[in-house]
Amino acid sequence: MTANEQQTNVAVLGLGPMGRAIAATLVKAGLPTTVWNRTPGKDTELIGLGAVGAIDSAAAIEAADLVVAVLSDHASVHTVLDPVADRLRGKALINLTSTAPEDSRELAAWAAAHEIDFLDGGIMAVPPMIGTPGASILYSGSAAIFDRYHGDLEKLGSAEYFGADAGTAALYDFALLAGMYAMFTGFFHGAAMVRSAGISASDFATRASAYVAAMAELLPAYAEVIDSGDYTDDVQPASFHKPAFDAIVRASRDAGVALDIVGPVKNLIDRQIADGRAGEGLERITEELAGHRE
Repeated sequence: MTANEQQTNVAVLGLGPMGRAIAATLVKAGLPTTVWNRTPGKDTELIGLGAVGAIDSAAAIEAADLVVAVLSDHASVHTVLDPVADRLRGKALINLTSTAPEDSRELAAWAAAHEIDFLDGGIMAVPPMIGTPGASILYSGSAAIFDRYHGDLEKLGSAEYFGADAGTAALYDFALLAGMYAMFTGFFHGAAMVRSAGISASDFATRASAYVAAMAELLPAYAEVIDSGDYTDDVQPASFHKPAFDAIVRASRDAGVALDIVGPVKNLIDRQIADGRAGEGLERITEELAGHRE
């Protein structure tokens, strides 16, 4: 039996909604799973499924080959792991806590200083999706951990490796989430607009979901322009979009909707034109956001 075929003993530290979903998926997949949470009582259902509840984090770590941290934030990772760093020495540690890229890199350096093999992950799913075909988790850091436990990681969702830099997975994660939140809040703004005419959010959603899906097909073309650095646009430059977006702002005001969402977009378009970029495409907003205004 090869190392990849051996049954993996897993410890899940942190039993919030995501931690519970991960632990439950591992248990149902047949992996011996030990669970622990700082607040007692969150392991009851998991124990009923077949998990083992640990009295403390050290006991959970001792029972495992692979330790998965799913905690509330970067500070909580250190709060939980610093006192048991010696117990983690020689273990495989995966951080699935939502941590900023620099925090992930700091954790990787901390782990290296304590002789802990470290892999960071960004979860592209909500808890109910874990273990389903729609779930995806991005990883970066230790290739050895990813390769050795790839089969186990695939039980949680599709697993993709982005290289040795421990911060890369988090960077992808948060960049994708930024786009998601911008899309959601744009929908919320639109729902507030149509409400002024007595149109329900449900009716609006039917049209919005189809429209957003169609518009998403333009992203690869936008990406090509951004990567080329040539933003010349003879068809729909910023000067074309400005009157349309000014009208969106007016329509929002007329509907009694605050400009928290569309106002910053209008400012970006106006600034691009003020900087002499009226003949360039909206894709150049990427440079504005990155601070390249020359």
